[in-house]
Amino acid sequence: MGKNARTCAGCGCRLSQYNLEDRCAACSRDMRRHGQTAPCVPDEVWLDPDIQTAIASWDFGLASRLIRERARLRQDDMASLTGLSQGFLSMLEAGSRRLTNLDKAARFLQGIGTPDALLAPPFREPAAPTPPTPTAYPSQPRNHARTPTHTPRDLDELAAQAAVQSLHFTDEITKTNVSDVELEAHESMLTQIAGDYVHAPLHRIFTDLVSTRDQLFDLLLGRQPPSQTRELFLLAGTSCLLLAHASQNLGDEDAAIAQLQTSWTFAEQADHNDLRAWVKGTAALIAEWSNRRQTALDYTRQAIQLAPAGETRIRIAAIEARAAARIGDRSTAMTALTDLQRAREQSAAPDALTRFGGLLTFPLAKQEYYIGGTLALLGEHHQAEHHAAAAVDLYENGPEEHRSYGDEALARLDIVTARLTAGEIEGAGEQLQPLLELPADRRIRQLGDAMHQVTRLLEEPRFARSPIARELADATRGYQAIDTRTKALTP
Repeated sequence: MGKNARTCAGCGCRLSQYNLEDRCAACSRDMRRHGQTAPCVPDEVWLDPDIQTAIASWDFGLASRLIRERARLRQDDMASLTGLSQGFLSMLEAGSRRLTNLDKAARFLQGIGTPDALLAPPFREPAAPTPPTPTAYPSQPRNHARTPTHTPRDLDELAAQAAVQSLHFTDEITKTNVSDVELEAHESMLTQIAGDYVHAPLHRIFTDLVSTRDQLFDLLLGRQPPSQTRELFLLAGTSCLLLAHASQNLGDEDAAIAQLQTSWTFAEQADHNDLRAWVKGTAALIAEWSNRRQTALDYTRQAIQLAPAGETRIRIAAIEARAAARIGDRSTAMTALTDLQRAREQSAAPDALTRFGGLLTFPLAKQEYYIGGTLALLGEHHQAEHHAAAAVDLYENGPEEHRSYGDEALARLDIVTARLTAGEIEGAGEQLQPLLELPADRRIRQLGDAMHQVTRLLEEPRFARSPIARELADATRGYQAIDTRTKALTP
């Protein structure tokens, strides 16, 4: 017997390396049977062929359920015997968890007093001392060899030993630094941020978003199974996508593009077309508000190849329509509006991004705002006012948490432009008043740019004799959008 061999305190036989107790299974059963201090599994239960088959096939969930039924035990009793939690046993029996850790498997089998005859050789109490000798296989590198306790005596024992080695490897590769509960918590946080984005001040959104992104980055530096890694890539990519929108709303185009490049990298790693489509669509949106408006159309054509049916496709058509209108391409703009209407009529389930809600959706109010904005750029101001007014109405009468202050404000400016074009100065002033009262931390950079266009309209010679026009021009001339240099980004 090797110098480190352990023996049973009852009968003196050699103990298995996986038996963490001081007695063999037989002696433990006898103690429980005579002492009656704890629940036990009657000997006759082990004669059940279904239980024997379950143990032989390492189906410990089925074995646990069958043993409990035959022995009239509760899950609490089994938990007491095996040292496993009642919650884990419940999931094990339901098939939602597996017992792949060898130490836990050994405790499970030892705890319920499984007879040696039903145990695989690695868990069986050896009948005689056997000096441990390393096993090396010509086709197996040294660093991949598992730790068998002795040289197999027959094919059955070799098969059992190989099974243990496979389970050891499975145990290694399924180790993870993140649980499914943690993944759900991070998804829930991004859902909250995407929802808050449309109606909450940007500084709080930005701070929470950076914190969530950093946590996801830390997890990706660790180890997890491929399915969890793919989900982490999707969540991290979504956080960077939201940061790109936030950076654009702050007027920092370079930062927005950097966030999009990162998000695209994660989309590639996750092989996720929905995220790819949103990244390309957002790149088009950023280009549309810059001087690279032709580039915006190129991005929308790339995005449409990736976009699933539903709100994502509607969004891309809307961005394409407005981008085309900005460069005076009426034909492309009107075709895109037709595509938008066609996409509206297609039924589709929510995709992987719209499930987050808020900013990552494209609801009817937003669709009407984009249509109105496109028509305003094309000079169709009467129709533009109709759609912009519909957008404002939908925002005002919808749930408060769905009310996008940025889009609603820009839709009101389209109404202002339409009314000034028609010479309706007082009507324009009614729509301008809510924008003049909008808190500074809600004035996204695009709103400031659009307000300057209104100021130029009010300064046209045809309004020179109107005191109302002069008053409105004075009020809009000093309109300030959010300033990233202030303390607005601190909690």
